[in-house]
Amino acid sequence: MQSTITPHRFSGTLRVPASKSHTIRALLLAAAAEGVSTLEYPLDSLDARSCIAACRMFGAEIKEVAEDGALRRLVVAGKPPEKWDDAPKTINVGNSGTTLFFGLAFAALGNAPVAFTGDEQIAKRSAVPLLEALSTLGARVTSHGGCTPVTICGPLHGGNVTLPCPTSQYLSALLLAMPLCPPEVTVNITIPLLNELPYIKMTLSYLKKYLANNVAGRRESGGVTVPDESEWTVPAVIAIRGGGRYVPINAGVTGDFSSAAFPACAGTVSGGKVTLTGLDFDDEQGDKLFFDLLAKAGKGQPPLSPLGEVDLNATPDLLPITAVLACYCAGETRLINVAHARIKETDRIAVMREELSKLGADITELPDGLVIHGGKKLRGGFVNGHGDHRVVMALAVAALGAEGPVTIAGSEAADVTYPGFLRLLQER
Repeated sequence: MQSTITPHRFSGTLRVPASKSHTIRALLLAAAAEGVSTLEYPLDSLDARSCIAACRMFGAEIKEVAEDGALRRLVVAGKPPEKWDDAPKTINVGNSGTTLFFGLAFAALGNAPVAFTGDEQIAKRSAVPLLEALSTLGARVTSHGGCTPVTICGPLHGGNVTLPCPTSQYLSALLLAMPLCPPEVTVNITIPLLNELPYIKMTLSYLKKYLANNVAGRRESGGVTVPDESEWTVPAVIAIRGGGRYVPINAGVTGDFSSAAFPACAGTVSGGKVTLTGLDFDDEQGDKLFFDLLAKAGKGQPPLSPLGEVDLNATPDLLPITAVLACYCAGETRLINVAHARIKETDRIAVMREELSKLGADITELPDGLVIHGGKKLRGGFVNGHGDHRVVMALAVAALGAEGPVTIAGSEAADVTYPGFLRLLQER
C-alpha cells in the first residue's frame, strides 16, 4: 500500500493512543493472574491484537467492550501457568517483537510445546540471548538461528544465567515471567550490557503493583532483588525467586509518548499548533524525552533552533522521528549511543539515512547513530517505509514541511501501533 502526504500545516487537538508497552505488559499479567482484570482504554492496534491472541492461547478469556465504535476496555479472566493445559500450541505474533520475547518466557513456564511464528520482519529478529538463558534454566528450545519459527517447552529448574540486553525486552521477559516459577526455583541474572533502562523501570513498576507475596526491592531477602535507582550500572545482578502470583489489574492505560512524538513533531515542523491529551508526564516512559527536544527546538517556522548532541540510548524508538525533527533544525544534530536501533523492526539507522537522503537531507550514518546537517528544505519524492511503523510515520511527518508531496511505500505498517495516523495527518 502507498500513501501520499501533501505538505500542509498540521493543527488540532487529539487523544494520544494508549501505550503499547503498558498495554502488552498489563495484558500478559492479567492473563496469568487468578481472577478478573479490567483494562480501561487499552491500545487497539495490530501489535496489541497479537498480544490478545497470545493471551487467549495461554488460556485467558478476554472480552472486548466497545464504546462509540472504539475499543473501550478489556475484561480478562486469567489462568495462572499451573492451570494451563498440556496441549501443543502455535502463537502467531505478527509484527510484535514485544509479544514474541515476553511470550517466549511465559511459554517456558508450561509443560507443553509452544511454537511461535510471525511476519517476515519478525523472522529476522533474533532472540538468541533470551533463548540461551531460558535453555540454561531448563527450557527445551528449537529455532532457526534464534528467529521464528521457534518452539519452546518448560518446565524451568532455575539457575544462573548471563543475559546481555541489547534490547531491554529480554530482561523484561524474565522479570515478568520468572516470579511465576514454582517456589523452589531461583534465577540469578548477570547483565553485562543493558540498553533502554526506562523500559526496565516500567516493568519493575508492574511487579511492585501486581506481584503478590514477592516484593520488588533491593533489601528483600526473596522475591525480585534489583539494584537501587542510583546503582543501575553494568554488570548488574538481579535475583528472582519463584512462588509469586499476580493479582488482578483494574486500571486505565496511559497514553503512549512514543506515538505522541509523531503528531507533536508534525505540528512543529509544519508551523501548526497541536494539543495532545491522555499523557501522564509522571509515567516511566522514557520517550517523553522528545518533548524536551521540541522545547529546545522552539516554535515558529523552520529552521528551528539546533539540537546539538542527543543521546538516545534509553529511547531508541525516538531515532526516526528525532532524525526528522533534526532536518528542520539549523546546524548539526548528532544522534548517538543508539546502535541497538539497528535491531528493531529494521536497521533504523541505515533506513532513516537512506530514505531522508532521498528527500534531500544532508545526513551521515555513524556506527551508533546519525549526524544530520539540518535547516535546508526537504523536497518531495518517493520513499520506502521498509515495513517499519515508526519509519513510515516519521517519513509522513517529514513530508508536511517538504517542498512537494511525498509518497510512502508500505504505509500500512503504521497500523502496528497508531491505527489511522496517516489518515489523521492528511485530514488536519
